Amino acid sequence: MKLWSKPILGLLKLTGLLAALALAVPSYGQDATPAVEAVAAAAEAVVEAADEAPAYESYEAFTESDGFALFVVNNLWILIAAALVFLMHLGFSTLEAGLTQAKNTVNILFKNLAIICIGILSYAFYGFNAMYPGEFNGFFALGKWFGVDNEDVSLMTSAYADYTWWSDFIFQAMFAATAATIVSGAVAERIKLGSFLVYAALLVTFIYPITGSWQWGEGWLYSMGFYDFAGSTLVHGFGGFAALAAVIVLGARKGKYVDGKVRPILGHSMPLAMIGVMLLWLGWYGFNGGSVLSADPRGVSYVFVTTSLAAAAGSVTAMLVSWILLKKPDLSMALNGVLAGLVGITAGADVIGMASSILVGVIAGALVVFSIFFFEKIKIDDPVGAISVHGICGVWGTVAVGIFSGDHSIVHQIVGAFSVCAFAFVASFIIASAVKGLMGLRVSAEEEIEGLDIGEHGNEAYPDFTAAHK
Repeated sequence: MKLWSKPILGLLKLTGLLAALALAVPSYGQDATPAVEAVAAAAEAVVEAADEAPAYESYEAFTESDGFALFVVNNLWILIAAALVFLMHLGFSTLEAGLTQAKNTVNILFKNLAIICIGILSYAFYGFNAMYPGEFNGFFALGKWFGVDNEDVSLMTSAYADYTWWSDFIFQAMFAATAATIVSGAVAERIKLGSFLVYAALLVTFIYPITGSWQWGEGWLYSMGFYDFAGSTLVHGFGGFAALAAVIVLGARKGKYVDGKVRPILGHSMPLAMIGVMLLWLGWYGFNGGSVLSADPRGVSYVFVTTSLAAAAGSVTAMLVSWILLKKPDLSMALNGVLAGLVGITAGADVIGMASSILVGVIAGALVVFSIFFFEKIKIDDPVGAISVHGICGVWGTVAVGIFSGDHSIVHQIVGAFSVCAFAFVASFIIASAVKGLMGLRVSAEEEIEGLDIGEHGNEAYPDFTAAHK
């Protein structure tokens, strides 16, 4: 089959998909089975006719075909979604900076900039083709340079997706760096910059693609029937439990636990934290909406709404629970409630019903508050609540797919979540311990007290408002 017949194969399949959606029972989530079966039957039928599709000898000929407009819309949406996920890294930066002390702001911003740059490059050099291998044993694949011939458009076509190879790469690359970004918040204010960057590079380059391939690369979890639509476990659970291991190796901040009591170390800018969460919420529409892998109006709009309902329900619940427990309304808990709801719905945003998505958010919002208090009690110092938001709520969201979607086994969901999170924890613990032994992992007590901005960078975020420059 020639290169230019491949888009037509995908477009024929997509046509069958859309036709089936129009005729099938108009419901996703708990009542989706009839629609899904109709879609599968229609897609299978049109594949038989695909080999008869006309072959185009040039890209220019393809652009003049009837199906090109649909291809353009799908490809454009994937690129817009990738840009929205990229924006999430700014959200992580401002949230993390806002919830920590002013004297460490430059360090936090530097780490987050470095992570996205390292993530894109390492995913190109190794991760993309390790996570989406051609043939492998279902558990591990060696990575390699991501690209194809620069003149080869390499159109990605299936019953559910029509976009270029390059669009696929950049969308997935935006996800790859997120795991290390989650860890960044949990280890903030006491980790050496160089040591963290080595740790992050190893985690993103070699570990994240392994567990990703188990599901999204059609590995052993995929074969078992595990389901994770956009990454409650594969991205967020992975990052959360990697962060837990790193924090255990690193230890708590100086002065956090005094005489057996928890001493609050307040963040310096709640406006920055608020901006960060709202940017993350906005970016999540690309994170989840882009995972539809097409601009299908029904699929994308459905995911937008389940995502919004869960986020709102998570925040309202966290507001109420923390208000009851703390006797005052706590903004940081309300913000983490938004993220808890978003993380919770990510695994099943396309298969969980509207009412159920609210319940997923409600449970995630309560869970994140109790989880933050729990980790504080056992002296796991996480300045931004990343372990609770991403790790604990990521597992909950994955299990919720088995509870609220009739098409997926809760046993498979538990096995998948446990396997990915356990692997992430062990791998992170090994990497952090090795870096600690070879390079040292945390700054000196003097540097921690003075602030990492001065000690690591010789710079300050707010020189006119801090005493260090005087």
